[in-house]
Amino acid sequence: MIDFTEEQLMIRDATRRLATEKIAPRAAEIDETDEFPWDIVELYKEVGTLKLVLPEEYGGVGADTTTLCLVIEEIARVSASCSSIVFSTESLIHILLQAATQEQKDRFFPRLSEGDKISCFALTEPNAGSDANAISTNATLDGDYYVMNGRKTFISNAIVSDFYLVFSRIKGQKKKSEISVFVVEKGTPGFTMGKKENKMGLRGSPMADLIFEDAMVPKGNIVGAEGEGWKTLAQVANQMRLYGASSMALGISQGAFDYAIGYAKERYAFGKPIASLQAIQFMLADMYMANAAVRSILYQTAQMIDRQQGSVKEIGSLVSTSKCLASDTAVRVATDAVQVLGGYGYIKDYPVERMMRDAKAIQIFDGTNQIQRVVVARNLLGMK
Repeated sequence: MIDFTEEQLMIRDATRRLATEKIAPRAAEIDETDEFPWDIVELYKEVGTLKLVLPEEYGGVGADTTTLCLVIEEIARVSASCSSIVFSTESLIHILLQAATQEQKDRFFPRLSEGDKISCFALTEPNAGSDANAISTNATLDGDYYVMNGRKTFISNAIVSDFYLVFSRIKGQKKKSEISVFVVEKGTPGFTMGKKENKMGLRGSPMADLIFEDAMVPKGNIVGAEGEGWKTLAQVANQMRLYGASSMALGISQGAFDYAIGYAKERYAFGKPIASLQAIQFMLADMYMANAAVRSILYQTAQMIDRQQGSVKEIGSLVSTSKCLASDTAVRVATDAVQVLGGYGYIKDYPVERMMRDAKAIQIFDGTNQIQRVVVARNLLGMK
């Protein structure tokens, strides 16, 4: 049974009000213009949404995995793009909590505690997506700086971020176990952006390449020791995938269902609401059941993580299952919501069209659903 604390429910309800009253009215415009919503960042600053993971001594609330899942689900219910801002920023804080030195925490956390700093996660490269072992970005220590060269691609919120969590090799190292992780700051010499991508969905969340040409990254910005970046990521990847892709997908799916059921009650055909037609009833029932199944496994897994229950393999399998099931469900539910609305569902004046496009992206990013199936199967079979 999923058992939320009073604080978690309070944060969820406050986020739901913020999303419904402030973010939802902006969602269509953000999608249409594909412009980053700085006004939403200001809202996040007012209520502390971008610093939930920060410890209380730095101005945060020390939010756990379950709380972050609740927050991101509620925001994604009305705007997946606005939820991605929260996910990427909280991910940086999560990594720093796991592996940063006290000096690094004292240096970065006060700036993040202002509540308006944006961060992004940079692992993917043109020739290294699901195969992270193939990354070629490299850094060489030269005095007080690491000189970094390489290119990251498909990086969400790249153009607008203040901090970039960059995974790189130390030059000469080739194994996955030798990958390091750095905090690269906006304005670093030798660090530039590629063009902004024109995406099908998640518009308003600007995606671009990061280009490093002898970029001068202070040696104090490496998180953990050289070669420990993959180990650090492995320790928090399950939480990140759960409150990131999985919760975003569930939010989209819930938002699409909510709109479809409201429309079905109001839309008349053959002299009565289409909700009275068995064909529509069965579609809505299937949508509800699919969302209920996703919500159950997602929050069960989140609470297992927070309570430190289950083996590494069990948690890994459940997280991959959650991500895969949630995003496949979001695509199916959003597509069925378009069908319930008929011709109106295909028009941009109605949000289910946007939700269908947004849902597709989540089947691809943060580890494709094919990769998630590989993880589950190998764990089941005892394979490495």
